[in-house]
Amino acid sequence: MTTGFYTDERCFWHSVGMQALFLPVGGWVQPPSGAAGADTPDSKRRLLSLVQASGLIDHLAVASADPVTREDMLRVHTVDYIDRFKATSDAGGGDLGGFAPFSQGGYEIAALSAGLAKRAVDDVLSGRHRNAYALCRPAGHHCLSDGSMGFCLLCNIPIAIEAARARHGALRVAVVDWDVHHGNGTQAVYYDRDDTLTISLHQENCFPPGYSGEEDRGQGRGAGCNLNIPLPPGAGDEAYRHALRALVIPAIERFRPDLIVVASGLDAGAADPLARMLVHSETFRAMTGELMALADRLCGGKIIVVHEGGYSEAVVPFLGLAIIETLSGHRTDVIDPTLDIFVPQQPGAKSLAFQRQVIDEMAEAWKASLAGA
Repeated sequence: MTTGFYTDERCFWHSVGMQALFLPVGGWVQPPSGAAGADTPDSKRRLLSLVQASGLIDHLAVASADPVTREDMLRVHTVDYIDRFKATSDAGGGDLGGFAPFSQGGYEIAALSAGLAKRAVDDVLSGRHRNAYALCRPAGHHCLSDGSMGFCLLCNIPIAIEAARARHGALRVAVVDWDVHHGNGTQAVYYDRDDTLTISLHQENCFPPGYSGEEDRGQGRGAGCNLNIPLPPGAGDEAYRHALRALVIPAIERFRPDLIVVASGLDAGAADPLARMLVHSETFRAMTGELMALADRLCGGKIIVVHEGGYSEAVVPFLGLAIIETLSGHRTDVIDPTLDIFVPQQPGAKSLAFQRQVIDEMAEAWKASLAGA
């Protein structure tokens, strides 16, 4: 079976306006002389270009999607937020708070971005494709049910999951978020539910600023269905792989999902301007492969990767390509030139020992919490 690949040029037309990295221009923040802000379309567009130029596109089933409907949105979002978002977009754009500005038409583009995720999930569940990658923009994992946040305007993955449940019936879904910033929006949607396991593998205290979340494991019926894995700055290939094996995979095995969805931010990459991690393309290739093998064992191989953050225009294409190559089972001739830099920069033995200790302690605490539940 094929790998679905979902993209639309209109998603690259989403604009956050004039920013300096993530700061609104004004006061003591000088307007930049080059590209405005961190969240430009270039990293995603260059990923698509590399998929095309490498020939990988010929091994994918490429499609766009319909925008999500208001009904789709309201399964996750409040009426007040959707109405304010639409009105502000129609009036020329603005910022509804939480570092998530948008221009005129932002509502329609966000609906299309969520639509790519929705179709990817539906096509895999319907058996059209074995797995899928949705190149969404704007991202969604920070957005709350009642407000925007962190470049995110709609909860792309929850909207897709709830649309799938409305069409296909009850589903147990595991969401693995390896964006370097905490997946707070997805966590909030499902925090008191037991039908969705949410796992966030992120840099400690990065974004939202000061949030770690290690002890936040869900509440009510959702107790034990939320797992946060805050890693220290400087974590790289070995730490991420160790966390996957010590925490992520055991949690998913225990949950026994019908579907795995990956919130794939690529900002843990070593050159990202909005984080301090040392992950490289072979890390993402390996993690994708391990989750695919897990999906094969648990849910018939059903895994969907939904693009989230990632702000290094030069490096993101190689990180994303490694993931999509792995999903499709086709290796191109592309050689990631950044590996010659980032592999030697990996943490040394002492730092790695500390990072492994942090992860092992989190794993023990998680097991203890399950035993005491």
